[in-house]
Amino acid sequence: MINKIDHIAIAVTNLESALETFTHILGCAPEAIRIEEVASEKVKVAFITIGETKIELLEPLSDESPIAKFLAKNGDGMHHIALQTDDINKETERLASLNINPLSLPKEGAGGKKIMFLHPKETNRVLIEFAQKKH
Repeated sequence: MINKIDHIAIAVTNLESALETFTHILGCAPEAIRIEEVASEKVKVAFITIGETKIELLEPLSDESPIAKFLAKNGDGMHHIALQTDDINKETERLASLNINPLSLPKEGAGGKKIMFLHPKETNRVLIEFAQKKH
C-alpha cells in the first residue's frame, strides 16, 4: 500500500547553488537539510524536509551517473516522484500482476531505504520511485 509522497527529486548540476535557492524559497533552517552520497547511484543528495515530505536535490558525482545522463539530455529539473510503501516487494508483485514492470529489482538507496523505479514509458512519462523505510 502507498502511504504518502516520500519526496520529489530534482536533478541539479550544482548542489550548493541549488541548496541556496531552495532554502531561500522554502525559508527552512539548516537543520532541515541532510546531505549524503549514494555510491550505487553515483550521486550526492540533499534532502530538505517540509512537513512529512522532502525535496531531494541530486548532483552527479560521475559522468557515468544516471543523473549526469539525465542532466546532459534535459538540464536541471524535475527527475522523479517517490512514493512511500511499507512493503516494496509486495508492491513490485502487485504492479507486475498489472503488467507494470520495474526498471530493476528493489535495492538500497539514500537513507538506507529500499527503492525501486518504474519506467516513465509505463507511467505517463513520469519516473516513479517506490521507497520503503529501513526496519
